[in-house]
Amino acid sequence: MSGRTLYGHLIALLTVSIWGTTFVFTKILLDDSTPVEILFYRFLIGYCALFLLYPRTHKTKGLKEELLFFGLGLSGVSLYFLLENTALQFTLAANVGLLSGTVPILTAIVSHFFTTDERFSRKLVWGFLVAFAGTAMVIFNAQVILNLNPLGDFLALMAPLAWAFYSILLKKVDHCYNPIFVTRKTFFYGLLTVIPIMIFQDANFMPEKIVSLQFGLNIGFLGLIASALCFVTWNRAVEIIGTIKASNYIYLVPLISMVTSILVLNEKVTNLAVAGGFLILTGVYISEHGFKAEWLHKLVVKKTDDLSKQSQ
Repeated sequence: MSGRTLYGHLIALLTVSIWGTTFVFTKILLDDSTPVEILFYRFLIGYCALFLLYPRTHKTKGLKEELLFFGLGLSGVSLYFLLENTALQFTLAANVGLLSGTVPILTAIVSHFFTTDERFSRKLVWGFLVAFAGTAMVIFNAQVILNLNPLGDFLALMAPLAWAFYSILLKKVDHCYNPIFVTRKTFFYGLLTVIPIMIFQDANFMPEKIVSLQFGLNIGFLGLIASALCFVTWNRAVEIIGTIKASNYIYLVPLISMVTSILVLNEKVTNLAVAGGFLILTGVYISEHGFKAEWLHKLVVKKTDDLSKQSQ
């Protein structure tokens, strides 16, 4: 592995490690703010930070490329984070984190229809079926055992689909542009597309609570670290190691989000939810590598049976 490739893997790992904690920070902010307000403040802070860091602008190559940046802002900022933030109003942060683990397999499926990089294979189909079973277990657990609104888990599942389209569009951006410029322009269109929603919902553009210490620290982390820094590092990772390999690091997001939600929010994560998360990650692994060993098949069956029995 070359030094450049290793660098790509390391920044992808750093990025998803930070993203795995964002569900908790957003959940805390939802006590005093709406999903669209959090989205707006977060990316406004991120945009300002990136503009100060790299104020230079570049002329795009026409309407087609401008529409590409618009699509990045719509899918990767306004749609993804509005779905995710709204989902957190109805379900656990741990559930949103678990369902975010479907990003790699959804990215592969979207790639099949919209690019020439990925085609359906037997391992992709089997991986999808296993991951779908895990998703069903997480949603069933939330609705029946924890008495949560299934709408939250549905929205949490739609967010990774939006991110899959963002990942595909990101591959089409000309690599001659500075990654900070690409991220800043993406944030700009993300903010532009979310403003009409704020107006429609009569959201507060200049909230008094933004000066409070707790709000400032949480939204500052989301805006400066999880958005400004992480979008740049993620875009760079995708450029170096590719969309599919970078997306594989999202395997870690469910684990990180589950641990942080337990430690910070004291959320109750049942064995059935853990079993569902395990199947989601296993399905993603199968879609990428297939059943390479008999032990994997036995482990999936045994682990699922054991956890399901414990939850009864």
